[in-house]
Amino acid sequence: MLYGQLYMAGRMSMSNDTQFQPSSFLLLGIPGQEDVHIWIGVPFFSVYLVALLGNAALLFVIQTDLHGPMYYFLDMLDSIDLGLSTDTIPKMLGIFWFNIKEISFGGCLSQMFFVHFFTVMESIVLVALAFDCYIAICKPLRYTMILTSKIISLIAGIAVLRSLYMVVPLVFLLLRLPFCGHCIIPHTYCEHMGIARLACASIKVNIMFGLGSISLLLLDVFLVILFYVRILYAVFCLPSWEAGLKSFKTCGSHIVITYVPAFFTFFIYRFGGHTIPPHILIIMANLYILMSPTMNPIVYGVKTKQI
Repeated sequence: MLYGQLYMAGRMSMSNDTQFQPSSFLLLGIPGQEDVHIWIGVPFFSVYLVALLGNAALLFVIQTDLHGPMYYFLDMLDSIDLGLSTDTIPKMLGIFWFNIKEISFGGCLSQMFFVHFFTVMESIVLVALAFDCYIAICKPLRYTMILTSKIISLIAGIAVLRSLYMVVPLVFLLLRLPFCGHCIIPHTYCEHMGIARLACASIKVNIMFGLGSISLLLLDVFLVILFYVRILYAVFCLPSWEAGLKSFKTCGSHIVITYVPAFFTFFIYRFGGHTIPPHILIIMANLYILMSPTMNPIVYGVKTKQI
Protein backbone atom coordinates (compact mmCIF):
# COMPACT_ATOMS: atom_id res chain seq x y z
CA MET A 1 0.00 0.00 0.00
CA LEU A 2 2.70 2.45 1.08
CA TYR A 3 4.87 1.39 -1.85
CA GLY A 4 1.99 2.19 -4.22
CA GLN A 5 1.47 5.61 -2.63
CA LEU A 6 5.15 6.45 -2.91
CA TYR A 7 5.19 5.27 -6.50
CA MET A 8 2.24 7.50 -7.44
CA ALA A 9 3.72 10.44 -5.51
CA GLY A 10 7.01 10.00 -7.33
CA ARG A 11 5.25 9.94 -10.69
CA MET A 12 3.15 13.02 -9.86
CA SER A 13 6.18 14.98 -8.64
CA MET A 14 8.20 14.31 -11.80
CA SER A 15 7.37 14.87 -15.42
CA ASN A 16 5.73 11.94 -17.19
CA ASP A 17 7.30 13.00 -20.49
CA THR A 18 10.16 10.98 -21.80
CA GLN A 19 13.41 12.49 -20.56
CA PHE A 20 16.98 11.35 -20.83
CA GLN A 21 18.03 12.65 -17.43
CA PRO A 22 15.36 12.80 -14.72
CA SER A 23 16.09 15.29 -11.96
CA SER A 24 16.14 12.68 -9.21
CA PHE A 25 15.21 9.19 -8.03
CA LEU A 26 13.54 7.97 -4.86
CA LEU A 27 15.26 5.19 -2.89
CA LEU A 28 12.65 3.34 -0.82
CA GLY A 29 15.05 1.55 1.53
CA ILE A 30 13.53 -1.83 2.38
CA PRO A 31 9.99 -1.93 0.94
CA GLY A 32 7.37 -3.29 3.34
CA GLN A 33 9.53 -2.61 6.39
CA GLU A 34 9.06 1.14 6.64
CA ASP A 35 7.62 0.88 10.16
CA VAL A 36 10.87 -0.59 11.48
CA HIS A 37 13.31 1.40 9.37
CA ILE A 38 14.47 3.33 12.42
CA TRP A 39 15.39 0.08 14.19
CA ILE A 40 17.01 -1.43 11.11
CA GLY A 41 19.26 1.63 10.99
CA VAL A 42 20.77 0.79 14.40
CA PRO A 43 22.72 -2.33 13.29
CA PHE A 44 23.63 -0.57 10.03
CA PHE A 45 25.14 2.29 12.03
CA SER A 46 26.93 -0.12 14.39
CA VAL A 47 28.38 -2.05 11.46
CA TYR A 48 29.50 1.17 9.76
CA LEU A 49 31.19 2.35 12.96
CA VAL A 50 33.03 -0.97 13.31
CA ALA A 51 34.05 -0.83 9.63
CA LEU A 52 35.37 2.73 9.95
CA LEU A 53 37.30 2.16 13.17
CA GLY A 54 38.55 -1.31 12.24
CA ASN A 55 39.76 -0.45 8.75
CA ALA A 56 41.24 2.88 9.87
CA ALA A 57 43.14 1.13 12.69
CA LEU A 58 44.38 -1.58 10.33
CA LEU A 59 45.52 1.04 7.81
CA PHE A 60 47.36 2.93 10.55
CA VAL A 61 49.16 -0.20 11.81
CA ILE A 62 50.17 -1.27 8.30
CA GLN A 63 51.33 2.21 7.28
CA THR A 64 53.43 2.73 10.41
CA ASP A 65 54.83 -0.70 11.33
CA LEU A 66 54.37 -3.34 8.63
CA HIS A 67 55.86 -3.69 5.19
CA GLY A 68 55.69 -6.42 2.58
CA PRO A 69 53.53 -7.54 -0.36
CA MET A 70 50.70 -8.98 1.74
CA TYR A 71 50.41 -5.77 3.73
CA TYR A 72 50.32 -3.64 0.59
CA PHE A 73 47.42 -5.78 -0.65
CA LEU A 74 45.71 -5.48 2.74
CA ASP A 75 46.25 -1.72 2.53
CA MET A 76 44.37 -1.71 -0.79
CA LEU A 77 41.65 -3.93 0.65
CA ASP A 78 41.09 -1.64 3.64
CA SER A 79 40.92 1.43 1.41
CA ILE A 80 38.37 -0.32 -0.83
CA ASP A 81 36.25 -1.34 2.16
CA LEU A 82 36.28 2.18 3.58
CA GLY A 83 35.25 3.57 0.19
CA LEU A 84 32.50 1.00 -0.36
CA SER A 85 30.91 1.41 3.06
CA THR A 86 31.15 5.23 3.00
CA ASP A 87 29.59 5.33 -0.48
CA THR A 88 26.48 3.46 0.63
CA ILE A 89 25.78 3.27 4.37
CA PRO A 90 25.42 7.03 5.17
CA LYS A 91 22.70 7.30 2.50
CA MET A 92 21.01 4.18 3.92
CA LEU A 93 20.99 5.79 7.37
CA GLY A 94 19.49 8.94 5.85
CA ILE A 95 16.66 6.79 4.46
CA PHE A 96 16.10 4.79 7.66
CA TRP A 97 16.37 7.59 10.22
CA PHE A 98 15.48 10.83 8.44
CA ASN A 99 13.31 9.63 5.54
CA ILE A 100 15.69 11.32 3.05
CA LYS A 101 14.79 9.15 0.09
CA GLU A 102 15.48 11.49 -2.80
CA ILE A 103 18.80 11.29 -4.59
CA SER A 104 19.78 13.33 -7.62
CA PHE A 105 20.31 11.65 -10.97
CA GLY A 106 24.01 12.52 -10.91
CA GLY A 107 24.31 11.42 -7.29
CA CYS A 108 22.69 8.09 -8.11
CA LEU A 109 25.04 7.50 -11.05
CA SER A 110 28.03 8.42 -8.88
CA GLN A 111 26.97 6.03 -6.13
CA MET A 112 26.40 3.25 -8.68
CA PHE A 113 29.82 3.90 -10.24
CA PHE A 114 31.68 3.60 -6.93
CA VAL A 115 29.67 0.57 -5.73
CA HIS A 116 30.62 -1.39 -8.84
CA PHE A 117 34.13 0.09 -9.05
CA PHE A 118 35.00 -0.95 -5.49
CA THR A 119 33.35 -4.35 -5.99
CA VAL A 120 35.50 -5.11 -9.05
CA MET A 121 38.61 -3.74 -7.34
CA GLU A 122 38.03 -5.95 -4.29
CA SER A 123 37.66 -9.02 -6.48
CA ILE A 124 41.05 -8.36 -8.10
CA VAL A 125 42.72 -7.71 -4.73
CA LEU A 126 41.32 -11.04 -3.51
CA VAL A 127 43.05 -12.76 -6.42
CA ALA A 128 46.26 -10.91 -5.48
CA LEU A 129 45.94 -12.03 -1.84
CA ALA A 130 45.36 -15.63 -2.93
CA PHE A 131 48.44 -15.40 -5.18
CA ASP A 132 50.45 -13.92 -2.30
CA CYS A 133 49.32 -16.74 -0.01
CA TYR A 134 50.20 -19.32 -2.69
CA ILE A 135 53.73 -17.95 -3.15
CA ALA A 136 54.30 -17.64 0.62
CA ILE A 137 53.31 -21.27 1.29
CA CYS A 138 54.32 -23.07 -1.91
CA LYS A 139 57.40 -21.08 -2.98
CA PRO A 140 58.65 -19.34 0.20
CA LEU A 141 62.30 -19.10 -0.93
CA ARG A 142 61.28 -17.20 -4.07
CA TYR A 143 58.72 -14.97 -2.35
CA THR A 144 60.72 -11.71 -2.43
CA MET A 145 61.98 -12.46 -5.96
CA ILE A 146 58.47 -12.92 -7.37
CA LEU A 147 56.50 -10.28 -5.47
CA THR A 148 58.74 -7.29 -6.11
CA SER A 149 57.66 -3.66 -5.81
CA LYS A 150 57.34 -3.54 -9.60
CA ILE A 151 54.96 -6.54 -9.65
CA ILE A 152 52.87 -5.11 -6.80
CA SER A 153 52.58 -1.76 -8.64
CA LEU A 154 51.61 -3.63 -11.82
CA ILE A 155 48.87 -5.55 -9.97
CA ALA A 156 47.55 -2.31 -8.45
CA GLY A 157 47.53 -0.66 -11.88
CA ILE A 158 45.70 -3.62 -13.44
CA ALA A 159 43.14 -3.50 -10.64
CA VAL A 160 42.35 0.16 -11.28
CA LEU A 161 42.34 -0.08 -15.09
CA ARG A 162 40.19 -3.22 -15.22
CA SER A 163 37.72 -1.69 -12.78
CA LEU A 164 37.45 1.42 -14.93
CA TYR A 165 37.12 -0.73 -18.06
CA MET A 166 34.22 -2.65 -16.52
CA VAL A 167 32.39 0.22 -14.80
CA VAL A 168 32.78 3.36 -16.96
CA PRO A 169 30.71 1.82 -19.83
CA LEU A 170 27.85 1.26 -17.35
CA VAL A 171 27.55 5.02 -16.89
CA PHE A 172 27.31 5.66 -20.63
CA LEU A 173 24.89 2.76 -21.10
CA LEU A 174 22.58 4.42 -18.58
CA LEU A 175 23.04 7.94 -19.98
CA ARG A 176 21.80 6.77 -23.39
CA LEU A 177 18.49 5.48 -21.94
CA PRO A 178 15.31 7.59 -21.86
CA PHE A 179 13.29 7.65 -18.63
CA CYS A 180 9.54 8.17 -18.44
CA GLY A 181 8.92 9.40 -14.92
CA HIS A 182 9.27 5.95 -13.31
CA CYS A 183 11.83 7.09 -10.74
CA ILE A 184 11.17 4.81 -7.76
CA ILE A 185 14.05 2.46 -6.84
CA PRO A 186 12.97 -0.19 -4.28
CA HIS A 187 16.46 -0.48 -2.80
CA THR A 188 18.82 1.08 -0.26
CA TYR A 189 21.40 2.20 -2.84
CA CYS A 190 21.74 2.76 -6.59
CA GLU A 191 23.07 -0.09 -8.72
CA HIS A 192 23.23 -0.59 -12.48
CA MET A 193 20.26 -2.85 -13.17
CA GLY A 194 18.10 -1.10 -10.57
CA ILE A 195 18.45 2.14 -12.56
CA ALA A 196 18.26 0.48 -16.00
CA ARG A 197 14.90 -1.16 -15.20
CA LEU A 198 13.35 2.31 -14.83
CA ALA A 199 14.03 3.15 -18.48
CA CYS A 200 11.30 3.10 -21.13
CA ALA A 201 13.53 1.54 -23.78
CA SER A 202 15.22 -1.78 -24.38
CA ILE A 203 17.93 -2.56 -21.82
CA LYS A 204 19.19 -5.69 -23.61
CA VAL A 205 22.66 -4.15 -24.05
CA ASN A 206 22.80 -3.32 -20.34
CA ILE A 207 21.86 -6.89 -19.44
CA MET A 208 24.44 -8.39 -21.81
CA PHE A 209 27.20 -6.11 -20.55
CA GLY A 210 26.26 -6.96 -16.96
CA LEU A 211 26.46 -10.67 -17.69
CA GLY A 212 29.84 -10.14 -19.34
CA SER A 213 31.08 -8.39 -16.20
CA ILE A 214 29.82 -11.26 -14.06
CA SER A 215 31.76 -13.70 -16.25
CA LEU A 216 34.98 -11.76 -15.56
CA LEU A 217 34.27 -11.90 -11.82
CA LEU A 218 33.69 -15.64 -12.15
CA LEU A 219 37.16 -15.84 -13.73
CA ASP A 220 38.50 -14.19 -10.57
CA VAL A 221 36.71 -16.80 -8.48
CA PHE A 222 38.20 -19.58 -10.61
CA LEU A 223 41.72 -18.18 -10.12
CA VAL A 224 41.20 -17.86 -6.37
CA ILE A 225 39.91 -21.43 -6.13
CA LEU A 226 42.85 -22.65 -8.24
CA PHE A 227 45.37 -20.96 -5.96
CA TYR A 228 43.71 -22.33 -2.83
CA VAL A 229 43.52 -25.87 -4.19
CA ARG A 230 47.26 -25.70 -4.81
CA ILE A 231 47.81 -24.22 -1.35
CA LEU A 232 45.70 -26.89 0.35
CA TYR A 233 47.55 -29.65 -1.50
CA ALA A 234 50.92 -28.16 -0.52
CA VAL A 235 49.89 -27.69 3.12
CA PHE A 236 48.97 -31.33 3.65
CA CYS A 237 52.16 -32.49 1.92
CA LEU A 238 54.31 -30.65 4.45
CA PRO A 239 55.78 -32.57 7.44
CA SER A 240 54.43 -29.87 9.76
CA TRP A 241 51.30 -28.42 8.22
CA GLU A 242 49.78 -26.54 11.17
CA ALA A 243 51.33 -23.15 10.28
CA GLY A 244 50.42 -23.49 6.62
CA LEU A 245 46.88 -24.51 7.48
CA LYS A 246 46.55 -21.47 9.73
CA SER A 247 47.64 -19.19 6.85
CA PHE A 248 45.19 -20.97 4.57
CA LYS A 249 42.33 -20.41 7.02
CA THR A 250 43.21 -16.74 7.43
CA CYS A 251 43.28 -16.12 3.69
CA GLY A 252 40.30 -18.38 2.98
CA SER A 253 38.04 -16.70 5.54
CA HIS A 254 37.95 -13.55 3.47
CA ILE A 255 36.89 -15.44 0.36
CA VAL A 256 33.87 -16.79 2.23
CA ILE A 257 33.04 -13.36 3.65
CA THR A 258 33.18 -11.62 0.27
CA TYR A 259 32.22 -13.99 -2.52
CA VAL A 260 29.51 -16.06 -0.82
CA PRO A 261 27.14 -13.10 -0.08
CA ALA A 262 27.87 -11.47 -3.45
CA PHE A 263 27.15 -14.50 -5.63
CA PHE A 264 24.35 -15.80 -3.42
CA THR A 265 22.63 -12.44 -3.84
CA PHE A 266 23.23 -12.50 -7.61
CA PHE A 267 21.69 -15.97 -8.07
CA ILE A 268 18.79 -15.19 -5.73
CA TYR A 269 17.95 -12.12 -7.82
CA ARG A 270 18.20 -14.04 -11.10
CA PHE A 271 16.40 -17.26 -10.13
CA GLY A 272 14.42 -16.57 -6.97
CA GLY A 273 13.17 -13.04 -7.48
CA HIS A 274 9.56 -14.12 -8.08
CA THR A 275 9.27 -16.39 -5.04
CA ILE A 276 11.26 -14.57 -2.34
CA PRO A 277 9.76 -11.47 -0.62
CA PRO A 278 11.32 -8.18 -1.84
CA HIS A 279 12.52 -7.15 1.63
CA ILE A 280 14.50 -10.42 1.93
CA LEU A 281 16.15 -9.71 -1.42
CA ILE A 282 17.12 -6.20 -0.34
CA ILE A 283 18.55 -7.45 2.96
CA MET A 284 20.56 -10.12 1.11
CA ALA A 285 21.85 -7.48 -1.32
CA ASN A 286 23.17 -5.49 1.65
CA LEU A 287 25.11 -8.43 3.09
CA TYR A 288 28.07 -7.80 0.78
CA ILE A 289 28.08 -4.08 1.61
CA LEU A 290 27.93 -4.81 5.35
CA MET A 291 29.96 -8.00 5.88
CA SER A 292 33.17 -7.43 3.95
CA PRO A 293 34.20 -4.01 5.39
CA THR A 294 33.28 -5.15 8.90
CA MET A 295 34.82 -8.61 8.95
CA ASN A 296 38.11 -7.91 7.12
CA PRO A 297 39.76 -6.03 10.04
CA ILE A 298 38.58 -8.73 12.45
CA VAL A 299 39.81 -11.62 10.30
CA TYR A 300 43.22 -10.11 9.56
CA GLY A 301 43.62 -8.27 12.85
CA VAL A 302 42.92 -11.32 15.02
CA LYS A 303 44.41 -14.07 12.88
CA THR A 304 47.58 -12.34 11.64
CA LYS A 305 50.26 -12.46 14.35
CA GLN A 306 52.18 -9.42 13.09
CA ILE A 307 49.07 -7.22 13.07
